[in-house]
Amino acid sequence: MKKEFAIKGMTCKHCVARVEEGINSLPGIEKVKINLKKENGVVKFDESQVSPQAIADKVTEVGYATEVL
Repeated sequence: MKKEFAIKGMTCKHCVARVEEGINSLPGIEKVKINLKKENGVVKFDESQVSPQAIADKVTEVGYATEVL
């Protein structure tokens, strides 16, 4: 499954790396693509192992406001 997330509060490449690392720490994550300028990210994942809400919760946990689009 592939889902897009709005991610607010990222200001630099370090922020992007922090979000990517956080998401990649979850089980079932296949691919993460974060776009700093567009303030969003697309995540490909195995829905039997992780939910879109769990991904959003992880982004919030590392310090950024997010919502599933």
